Amino acid sequence: MKNFSIDYTQIPGWGMDADPENEPTYPMKNYTGDDHNRINYERSQPQQVNVEILMSNERPVMPVVFGNSVPPSNLSGMIRRYAFKHSEDRYRHWLPLILADRINVAEGIVEDLRKGHIPNMFAEGGWKMELKHNAKGVAVKVATYAVIGFVLFAAFRKKK
Repeated sequence: MKNFSIDYTQIPGWGMDADPENEPTYPMKNYTGDDHNRINYERSQPQQVNVEILMSNERPVMPVVFGNSVPPSNLSGMIRRYAFKHSEDRYRHWLPLILADRINVAEGIVEDLRKGHIPNMFAEGGWKMELKHNAKGVAVKVATYAVIGFVLFAAFRKKK
């Protein structure tokens, strides 16, 4: 087994902050002596709550700023509400959130179709860049979708 020894003095910039006389932030930082009073700051006014906000049961205080552009709704919202009843260290918190995201995509497509907008799945899904940078992955996806589609077609055709 080889012992790899690194000569740190040969690495450009190594230890540049070790010398207090050569502190890299010196010209940018204006020391006022209040560096230790950071915890005594005036909190911002909290954002007004006008939609349902799902909060972790581990953080009882409403955050000052939160996203409110897409409130939970429909089936994905029900799944998200279930997930937020559980601790963040459990799979029953994170796996339902992942499932809710996937369901929310389908709900968005249905909503677009209901409004008369036909979504361009190829462009919105990033297939052009995927094809450019990961052609093998695209081929595997297309083959997988084709096999699943054929199996579903064959299964439904037998029933008739």
